[in-house]
Amino acid sequence: MDVEEYARKALAGGSGEEAVRKRLERCIRQFKPDADSSYIEAFARAVITEVKNTTGLSGDLFAYRKAGVSMGEFGVGSRGTGDFFAHRQIARIIGHTAATVGVDEMDDGGAVPVPQVPGVAGDTGLKVVCSVDGMHSRLSDFPFLAGFHVTRATMRDVYVMGARPILLFSDIHVADSGDVAKIFDYTAGVCAVGESVGVPLVSGSTLRIGGDMVLGSRMTGCVGAVGIASHLTARRETRPGDVILMTEGAGGGTIATTALYSGFPEVVEQTINLQFLQACEALMASPALLKVHAMTDVTNGGLRGDAHELAATAGCRVIIDEAKVQGLVQEDVNELLEHLSIDYLGVSLDALLITARPADAPAIMDPIRDAGVRIHEIGTVESGESGAFLRTEEGLHDFTPRFREAAYTPVKKVVDTREKDFTRMKRAVEDAALAALEKKERMIRRLRRKEQAG
Repeated sequence: MDVEEYARKALAGGSGEEAVRKRLERCIRQFKPDADSSYIEAFARAVITEVKNTTGLSGDLFAYRKAGVSMGEFGVGSRGTGDFFAHRQIARIIGHTAATVGVDEMDDGGAVPVPQVPGVAGDTGLKVVCSVDGMHSRLSDFPFLAGFHVTRATMRDVYVMGARPILLFSDIHVADSGDVAKIFDYTAGVCAVGESVGVPLVSGSTLRIGGDMVLGSRMTGCVGAVGIASHLTARRETRPGDVILMTEGAGGGTIATTALYSGFPEVVEQTINLQFLQACEALMASPALLKVHAMTDVTNGGLRGDAHELAATAGCRVIIDEAKVQGLVQEDVNELLEHLSIDYLGVSLDALLITARPADAPAIMDPIRDAGVRIHEIGTVESGESGAFLRTEEGLHDFTPRFREAAYTPVKKVVDTREKDFTRMKRAVEDAALAALEKKERMIRRLRRKEQAG
């Protein structure tokens, strides 16, 4: 529970300080039952004091243009059309940079040239690739799984850029009442993946969520990876005439969450593997890597989301053959999704997608199969107006992502029933993003004036 937000909303709603204090005391006591009454009262009074001191501040440093649209309403983090739209606004704020692969390309990771070292002649042609992924929010009570799956995810994002990961960094936040052991179990999950493939965890940060103001045991965090590439396989390299290859997927954090919260914990075991990383390592050790045009992983809103993003970035038509996809979903995972009536095309399967010329496909698939990972062709890339399409027995259908990823837990199925005016929300979100962009530019001008004056 966020006691600061609770007090701020209550006071803004017209409740008196004493009434708010008493309600805060009851809330605090639920999370700190062993605390003295005098401590709880002093805590509640201090919260109210801090809220009053920070209410009504204005100016660029203290206020921001609100969209009037909540994260949940807009589906941010839910890997659907709302989430993709919000991320494109973030890219808009960042703008075009000197990166070799920047955020405006909406790829799995970013890339910059390795800076030239004084005394070393020539351009090495190498690129530094970086990615960061947030742990699955519903794995807060399962720290090892959270650490394991987020690490595998961020390493995937480096591999699919054609880079070999060389280091990991971690950030972990646990709310005030959370057991300290959570950060240890989470770190064990991170290192279990990293050490298995020889990539060390070298730095990180550990904090409490909201400091003293958030009571409870909720955990969140992220893991990032840095890699080195000589042959980038960014989505933009996809070309008309390419075939699309896909490896078997057993899912990661999303499938683990689905299994846990739907009462099938035994399926979680299927997600504990390194198949994706092993497939990439095998490909990188082969000359066939140079034949790969682009790679990505099936995560963001499932194959629906990734096919859409691939088409948008490359400016091509992406055609997926459904009959060829279903056989690549791990058997137990597929049975789980069918039993729960979850769209397997709309959830993260953690499979590898590759685009390449048809003639090069066998050479690319051979080392991956030799590593024990199933892979075959599932689609094609065509010229024309960008878009994603699904071929079924009935013909060709639109394959764009939905507002949210497929509802994969009981709570998500309830949330997914809410009606939304997406057009109105998009306008409000875009206005807020433009306001943030304008603020960025104002602050840059301000900093430059200070530098000149100094």
